[in-house]
Amino acid sequence: MPSVPYVGWGLRRSWTLFTEHRKKPVDPPPSFYRLVAADSVRQLSRYVSVAGQSVLDVGGGPGYFRDAFLEAGSRYCWIEPDVSELAVTDVPGRIRGSALALPVRTDSVDICYTSNVLEHVPDAWQMCSELVRVTRPGGLIYLSYCSWLSPWGGHETAPWHYLGGRRAQARYERLNGEPPKNIYGETMFPVYVGDTLAWARSRQDVVVIDALPRYLPDWSKPILKVPGVREVLTWNLLLILRKI
Repeated sequence: MPSVPYVGWGLRRSWTLFTEHRKKPVDPPPSFYRLVAADSVRQLSRYVSVAGQSVLDVGGGPGYFRDAFLEAGSRYCWIEPDVSELAVTDVPGRIRGSALALPVRTDSVDICYTSNVLEHVPDAWQMCSELVRVTRPGGLIYLSYCSWLSPWGGHETAPWHYLGGRRAQARYERLNGEPPKNIYGETMFPVYVGDTLAWARSRQDVVVIDALPRYLPDWSKPILKVPGVREVLTWNLLLILRKI
């Protein structure tokens, strides 16, 4: 299991994650990614033992989660479309490819993992379908992303995205003299909690094992039952799906 200290599943964990993220929200430091990677492996391990399992990380950047999964005994590889991200490291397991057309065989991985990527692709449901396609029957899909109407939905332009993505971007450019890292309508797109839950429940080839606010305590799950409220307070939705 990853060496980052375990802080449980309550408010202390949430506070630790948010505090680390606030240090540098646009390009978080390596310490933040180590923390989130270790947390992700522990979270996933609540549903399945990752030891000996093949894990495909979709949108893994330069391999932020690689060490945590390898330490847990997984067989890990990751897919990333950005050449500059892949060039950061020369370790094995890197694959260049798009989340909308994964260069992976159907029914071939035990665990398909993706963290905060869905809101950065132009067709969220195509990406979701690809996650399901490459996962073997009986395998798990870990799907997590930042809800558009959450306080961080606009990423570095937040909270002004509540007034519209393009208006928030224009404000950012006016104040900073350059465009934000995440461009609305090009590399950042609105994805909603209600729509994602409806997509998952409409699929005939997956079962929803769990749905929860990823970074919040376990007792916050009832938020997902309240339309409107869940779009804001969930912050980051996590779905655990099992492929049939």
